[in-house]
Amino acid sequence: MSGTNTLKVMIVDDHDMVRTGLRTYLMLEPKFEVVAEASSGQAAISLLEAGIASGIPDVILMDLMMPGMDGIETTRQMIAKYPNLKIIMLTSFLEDDKVYGAIEAGAVSYVLKTVSAEELIYALHGAVKGMPVMTADVSQALTRGLRQRTAQSGDEELTEREKEVLLLIAEGRSNKEIGEELHISVKTVKTHVSNLLMKCELEDRTQLAVLAHRKGWVKNT
Repeated sequence: MSGTNTLKVMIVDDHDMVRTGLRTYLMLEPKFEVVAEASSGQAAISLLEAGIASGIPDVILMDLMMPGMDGIETTRQMIAKYPNLKIIMLTSFLEDDKVYGAIEAGAVSYVLKTVSAEELIYALHGAVKGMPVMTADVSQALTRGLRQRTAQSGDEELTEREKEVLLLIAEGRSNKEIGEELHISVKTVKTHVSNLLMKCELEDRTQLAVLAHRKGWVKNT
């Protein structure tokens, strides 16, 4: 933060009206100073590399969907070069994978463009302190995105026996039927099911079955 206690903000958005609106509003707030704007991710990175006259911004308001390089990749590249940079993803999209991708890339917060002015100011102040600010909807989307990402990579951690159990679950077999098919006890089947739920971070057998079908492991009859 600068010596005058003002927060230096950079706005990255491919829509002129959005940048103008954000800049106009922040100009009315004495604690904020818009020091740079960019209409694309690559342009934003180039500005940082060229050096902004007033120094590195305290916070960057980053659009998610932009032509060329999107906000997630832009954030990833910026954080790689400037690890102390604070970035808020400001977008209209609430897809689980987008929320997870943005946070994984290094964004401090994920804020929808429908937030109130007060909520945006709160997020800006929070970002400077490294404090994530998210609505309940965004937090839930992040949790789902994390769970989905874990489930998608979970097969690499499964043993061959666990995969066999998973396929039988997907076929609708009961624990007793799985035990008879694999010649193991029901207790052992339950242990495998518990391990599958834990490794894939899923909550029930139905979700395990959906995972198996989604990965194409279940043969259609």
